[in-house]
Amino acid sequence: MDAYVMLAKNTIDKYVREGSVYTPGNEELIEEMTSKRAGAFVSIHKKGELRGCIGTIGPTKENLALEIIGNAIAASTRDPRFPAITADELGDLEINVDVLGEPEAIDSPDMLDVKRYGVIVEKGYRRGLLLPDLDGVDTVEYQIAIAKQKAGIDFDEKGVQLYRFEVVRHE
Repeated sequence: MDAYVMLAKNTIDKYVREGSVYTPGNEELIEEMTSKRAGAFVSIHKKGELRGCIGTIGPTKENLALEIIGNAIAASTRDPRFPAITADELGDLEINVDVLGEPEAIDSPDMLDVKRYGVIVEKGYRRGLLLPDLDGVDTVEYQIAIAKQKAGIDFDEKGVQLYRFEVVRHE
């Protein structure tokens, strides 16, 4: 299993079963996890359906390992769209971790590709993000519309700044 996914899985297992935060051994962490800072999303699916997804657009912790640990706990217990994951569900979960690249401001939706780039929409303090290469998101217009909805920005609202970013997806 991928080291990023293993870290998220072990974190979720320990937190759901014991209510305590997982502390990985040094042998479990690859160098990038301890030396790099980046935003990361932890997505949890159960039988192909989304069960939790929480992440950070940019780094908020000392390193990527701590970012993944915090987001794994949040995705499994604090995604407002779903009840907290229970111990009975742990064997049925599929987990992936997306490590976000640096967001780049863009001038036009023409600079997006739903398979390659995620999108961030921003207007004032409102901001929404949608990861790239998601099932059912086949057009840039739909990708932007979902991100706007998440941000509470009306579909036809003007003056919205767009950003694109790439991810490294760990499955």
